[in-house]
Amino acid sequence: MRTFIALDIPEELRVELGKWQKKLVEFSHEVVLVRPESIHLTLAFLGETPSSKIKQVSHALSAFPPIDPFKIHLKGFGMFPHARRPRVLWVRIKLCPPLEDLSVKLNTSLETIGFPLPQKTFKPHLTLARFQVPRLQPEIKNYFLADSLTALDPITVQGFSLFESSLKPEGTTYHKLAHFPVNLTKKR
Repeated sequence: MRTFIALDIPEELRVELGKWQKKLVEFSHEVVLVRPESIHLTLAFLGETPSSKIKQVSHALSAFPPIDPFKIHLKGFGMFPHARRPRVLWVRIKLCPPLEDLSVKLNTSLETIGFPLPQKTFKPHLTLARFQVPRLQPEIKNYFLADSLTALDPITVQGFSLFESSLKPEGTTYHKLAHFPVNLTKKR
């Protein structure tokens, strides 16, 4: 099974991002939207994981050192690989020390049980859509790349989850295998 570790996104943010997705469809029908309920922030991608190894991953995540809740901020839209020929429209997450530290510690913990460290730099984001044809229409550029999303509230990170990713004809679906809360005993 394909697995990854991600932050859950609050329902109210999913609703807001769904409004942005509807606006994108007004400009172009050459996009495939990520279902709002599937939007997440990937912290570590494990890839194909034998079912026999899921217990080991869950145990490593359960033993993960406690972290304090922290906030992450949405900082506008971006495109992979670049705006001239985009394949993916995403929401940028401002990289803050607690988020970067969480990603590093997760990947280091996973490395001890046989998962290789990621080769790419951690770029926190929320994928909203994939372009069927990699070209950027001026309306999309003007509307999405000009906006900063500063009106949206920050997200309070209160835990992370282990997910299974299933590829189906109607699209990718995600199933939460386990949730791991952060340390809620300390007050900030």
